Amino acid sequence: MLTKGGCPKNALSIKDALEVLEGRWKLLILFALSTGKKRFGQISKAVPGITDKTLSKELKNLEANKLITRNVYDTFPPTVEYAITEHGMSLEKVMEELHFWGLAHRNLIIGKPVKAD
Repeated sequence: MLTKGGCPKNALSIKDALEVLEGRWKLLILFALSTGKKRFGQISKAVPGITDKTLSKELKNLEANKLITRNVYDTFPPTVEYAITEHGMSLEKVMEELHFWGLAHRNLIIGKPVKAD
């Protein structure tokens, strides 16, 4: 049975998850934050290729979806740190499985074994 949007009824939860995590950067940002709090510049270095504008937009989106928190400290200049929430950390197994799937896929396509970290 299909919903009004044409999605099978039992796939709505997958559709919802993909809408929250869509794009090439969100999981990489969450992966970077899974090791601890980081400032904007630290996240930028941990996610090569992302522009500051895109990182800012993605951080706001992740915060709106309660996957990360943004803490501003009363210093001069203000210090801002981002941290993954417990809800965000619930994606840890998903990120780990994607890591291993990506290694296997790369090995299949390129034909060269890649070591797991």
